[in-house]
Amino acid sequence: MKRFVPLLVLALLVPHGAGSHPHIFVDTGMKVLVSEDGQLQAVEITWAYDEFYSLLIFEDKGLDSDFDGTLTAEELAKLQGFDLAWSEGFHGDTYLTRGGEALALGAPEHLSTEVSDGRITTRHRRVLAEPQAADGVVIKAYDPTYYTAYTLSGGLDVTGGCQGSVTPPNLDAAYTKVEELLYAMPADQAEEAYPEVGEAFADTVRLNCGA
Repeated sequence: MKRFVPLLVLALLVPHGAGSHPHIFVDTGMKVLVSEDGQLQAVEITWAYDEFYSLLIFEDKGLDSDFDGTLTAEELAKLQGFDLAWSEGFHGDTYLTRGGEALALGAPEHLSTEVSDGRITTRHRRVLAEPQAADGVVIKAYDPTYYTAYTLSGGLDVTGGCQGSVTPPNLDAAYTKVEELLYAMPADQAEEAYPEVGEAFADTVRLNCGA
């Protein structure tokens, strides 16, 4: 897997079939770091995992033995960076483009891991490989396979005097796309070869550094 997932437990508890996508739900937040001269430097990303997935992580790592939804300092330390052990070629489910061209991001830097009300929330920073003019940059958070659903419900903060607009996905069009692609493949292949439709369900952030 691209990110830490307790595979055996997930396989036992999550129903299979096309209708079971997505499996993991993440409330996402972004802080876009732009310099005073309008150069995009980095993006800080917050992932707040759903309660069920958080529970699976607790069970897999032997945490929260008293089942109260909180962790001791020692238990919390064991979670640091658990979701940043990425396989080669994984883009971190965060995509930046400018003028249709992809912008390269560096490796993730862990910032924090917290647990509240049984949910795990982590933050990490991605620095651009090369600073870019922020104006016109488009940011999307999505899993191409739609195994994980990201929703930009954790807020958007843009520094450096720039602004960020958020356009929600056209869900009718997204679900129609899923139906069309699934209809075109054998039913027994729908889970293993689930079409890459995640981008269709993504919120679109567009940066504006104009007057």
